[in-house]
Parts: sequence; structure tokens; C-alpha cells
Amino acid sequence: MTDTPAAAPKTPLRQRLAAFLCPPLGLVLLWRGPQPSGRKWIGTLFILLYCLPYAAGILAALAGLGAIEFEWKGGTGPRIVHRRTVPNFDQLDASRAQQNQSATNLLATTNGSTYWTDFRGPNRDGHYTQQPILTVWPKEGPSRFWRQPVGGGYASFVIAHGRAFTIEQRREKEFVTAYDLATGRELWAHGSPAQFNDHWNMGGVGPRATPTWHDGRVYALGAEGEFVCLEEITGRVLWRKNVLAENRSANLDFGMSAAPLIVDDKVIVTLGHPDGAEETTVIAYNKVSGAPAWKTAAEKLAYSSPMLVTLAGRRQILIAGARRSLALAPENGKVLWEFPWAVAYDNNIAQPLLLGGDKVFLSAGYGTGCVAFEVMRKENAFEVVELWRSKQMKNKFTSSVFWQGHIYGLDEDILVCLDAATGQRRWKDGRYGYGQLLLASGHLIVLCGDGDLALVKATPERHEELARVPGVKGKTWNSPALAEGRLLIRNGAEMSCFDLSVPAKPVVTH
Repeated sequence: MTDTPAAAPKTPLRQRLAAFLCPPLGLVLLWRGPQPSGRKWIGTLFILLYCLPYAAGILAALAGLGAIEFEWKGGTGPRIVHRRTVPNFDQLDASRAQQNQSATNLLATTNGSTYWTDFRGPNRDGHYTQQPILTVWPKEGPSRFWRQPVGGGYASFVIAHGRAFTIEQRREKEFVTAYDLATGRELWAHGSPAQFNDHWNMGGVGPRATPTWHDGRVYALGAEGEFVCLEEITGRVLWRKNVLAENRSANLDFGMSAAPLIVDDKVIVTLGHPDGAEETTVIAYNKVSGAPAWKTAAEKLAYSSPMLVTLAGRRQILIAGARRSLALAPENGKVLWEFPWAVAYDNNIAQPLLLGGDKVFLSAGYGTGCVAFEVMRKENAFEVVELWRSKQMKNKFTSSVFWQGHIYGLDEDILVCLDAATGQRRWKDGRYGYGQLLLASGHLIVLCGDGDLALVKATPERHEELARVPGVKGKTWNSPALAEGRLLIRNGAEMSCFDLSVPAKPVVTH
């Protein structure tokens, strides 16, 4: 008679049930049980693999109950948040009603400057030079003039004659709005039916492109191609058209995002990608009548805004497209030169940057990096020569600034300084989220991805953050705007105005 080996003890039902309902508890019970170590390691592997769908189920349940939400903030995946950055329309309606009760006649005023009338400032380069700004902030931050709710979207402001103009999502309509710069009170709002969202709900609902002000008119492009020219004082429609439908162009994955550009007697608009016989993606309209002036570029474009620049002695419209950068002749749209520049998913978002002379800087996220090239005139043609290329600056949603031979910008979400001549990194420090920045008085004003405001000295020697204070709450991808010493910031839920002007010195009398 021979002895038969004892069967390995089975996993008790209570252990299996515990692992199903609470994997950490099941893991503890497994290792306290009598099973052989080999079976314990196999059980551990299965429990760890089960943790992935288990955690996903828990998160889905919490989201279904309204305890948590998911929001894309610019990184590699969505973040868990208590509440996404979306407008509170009831609060917005109540604020507007309160303002209307105390309304005064501000419509007819033409006071105030016409300095910040373009996306990212007069030259679309993120520089503010109108007057010095306050560079020593109190601990609590600069004084706040006002703060109030706003509709959704990622547009910035343009400012003229004491009015701030933007475009925002309010329920099922996109509204071009005018606010009193001094008080934040709404002056007028023009609505058009549109409610754009990308297929993946990564960006969220709302318009993207910042309006442009010029000569008493506001030009605004909605995310679905609705293009309107409005009277500055009243918001009255002077002309309108849907540029995607009119030119048989397909929308971009994340919507129309490029600010209209005024060049001489024309307003330039970039579209999506060809989807019909006309195959047009850059259009010039007469800025007064809206009549087409010229059309060009049968290729897919991207999300950065066109810029009027002078390179190699020639005025030209500089555009960063989906797969190349190109320059167009303002008078007829003829392509003057091109430079290959491909970005993953065609997500070319950052503005081109002039580095002095005839040099241009491009940068993009998604692992792309940055490049500098020079545009030269060669007889009757142009030649483009690459100067350097680097992975040290990847502007994903933001745009860099150039200052005293150096480039400052966000490499994904970390601030970086590059030597503009060589592309070599001088420093990299400080996390600011996927925010935006401007340069003023030798300092960087950084609107962080979480809505904080930071002040950083623009020096190649080292990273020197001087202040960081609360600005607006929630995810913030909108660019700040600055005029008359007033800093305007917003996201998809609220907006605020800060005083960055330098206090006047007291007059001493004897």
C-alpha cells in the first residue's frame, strides 16, 4: 500500500469573495492562507490584473453618482476632478440680470486706447510694451478690479476704447460679447446657434478663436465656422457668413481656432482642410463689405493664428499649417516659401515666433520639439535654411516669447529658457501646467493651467519665480490679455481683471 500525496488546500470561498469585492483585502487573506507559495503568487497576479477593471468600475460608479468627474488638462490622460471647468449658466444669468438693473450708458464711449486689439498683442508675439507694469507684487497678489462668471470656450480678449471683447459658449449658442473694461459689466452680446465639441470630449464645448478688433469693428470666428463682423459700440451685425460651408471646407478635429488677421483692406481667415471642389483653406475678405478678395492653399491647416510679418525685406502672412509652415503674399495669397513642419495628429498649435533679423522659431508638443530657420531672398525667390533643431522646448498648447536673445516658454508644463542662437537650454524649472504666458517689463506673466497667476523674471541666468497667486479657478488654457495696465484673464467658467499698473509717485510740493 502506497501513500498518496495530500491535495493542495483549495482557496476558501470567503477569500475569493473578498478578492472580488475588495482586492487589497483578498490579497491579505490569500497570503495568510494555507496555500502553497506558488499558488499564492499566481493568485496575486490575478488579483493585481483584476485591480484595473475593478478601479475603473469604482471610478465609473463614482462618476455616475456625480461624486467625481474627468477632465483633460493637457497631459497624457484625463484627471479626476470634483467638478469640470464649465460655465454655471444660472450664476451667469443672475450676474447679467444684476448688471442690467444697475446699468449706465457706456455704449457710446470712445475713451481708452486701441493697443491690445489682436490675439497675444499688437504683433501676436506675446509682448506688452504700452507702459511699465508692477513687478513687485504684494503677498496677496495685485489688486483685483472685478471677477465674474463667463461662458465656455478658450478664446482670449481683445481690448479697445475701454471695452473687452471675447467669444463664449452660453448653452446652445456662441456669443460674441463686449464688456466694460473698468467694471466687467456686459455691454452687448451677439449669439449664433453653435455648440462645438470634439469627438473625444477632450477640449470640451465652446469656441476657440480670439476675436480681432479693427477700426470700430469686431471680427469673430466661431468653432463651427460662423464668421461675423460686428459694430464695436452696439454689437450690430455688419456682415456674416459660415466660412466652412461657403468654401466647402471640413472642420478641424478640435474646431476653428485661428484668430482673424487684418491686413490692409482685408481680413484673413484660415479654415480646416479641403472637402470639395474649391479646395480652399485660406481666404481674404474685404474687411468692410465681406466680399471675397482671394482664396488659396489647398491643404489642411491647423490651430495657430496667421501673422503679418516682414522677412527678407518682404511683407508676408506667416502660417503654421498641419504639415508645413508657409508664407503668403498679402495682395493675392501666392505662396512665397514653405518649410516642412509635421506634428503628430496635425496638432500645430503654438504661434510662430520671430527671433530677430529674418529668423523664425517653431515649436510643438506630442514629442516634436522645436526648430529655428532663416528666410533669405535669392534673386526673385526665397530660400529657407534650417539653423538648429532641438527637443528642449515642446510648446503643446502655449506659445513662447523672445526676449534679449533668449526664448522663454513651456516645455509641456515646465518653464524653459533657450539660447535663441544655438537652441541650447539655459534652464528648465517650475511646473505651470498647460498654461499661457506674456512678456512685460522684462518679466513673464504666466497664467497657469490651474488658473494661478505667476510672475517670473525673464533672465537666462536662472529660473526666478517672484510670485504666484490665485487668478481664476479650474482648467485654464486661455491666453491673458493686457492693456492700460489691466490684466484680463479667463477660462471656461470665470474671468477676472487685475491692476498691474505702476502707482504714480506722489507729487512733492514745497
